[in-house]
Amino acid sequence: MADGYLEKHQQDYEQRKANYLRRKQHLPPLKNRPARPDDEAL
Repeated sequence: MADGYLEKHQQDYEQRKANYLRRKQHLPPLKNRPARPDDEAL
């Protein structure tokens, strides 16, 4: 459980960092898209 918790917070941090850096460069923010499986037939 702790690993999932840390991974989620790491992903949230990376998303906030990417949005901050894009704003700093005056670019539009990235949209938060859910991860899709490799095989969409599943």
